[in-house]
Amino acid sequence: MKTSLLHKLACPFDKNDLDLKIIRQEGDTILEGIFTCTHCKRYYPIIYGIPIMSPDEYREKSLEHPVLHRWGLQIDNDSQTFKLLAAGQEI
Repeated sequence: MKTSLLHKLACPFDKNDLDLKIIRQEGDTILEGIFTCTHCKRYYPIIYGIPIMSPDEYREKSLEHPVLHRWGLQIDNDSQTFKLLAAGQEI
């Protein structure tokens, strides 16, 4: 994902701003990172340069869990929403 596209993105759920934590970047391309909505607190990972910003009903926690675990983040697998587990882990 090119850094020049960052200003065009918003939370697909509520259209609010997103915070970004970059995990891995090469030049102006973000290869790994995570967006967090400033309002609803949903997370959207960037994996292999692709932001995963699908609605909740089209996402699979089991596919995102290994990557988030590698980044030191945890999600609540019992919850229907895609939010980080602990408030202390908010990005």
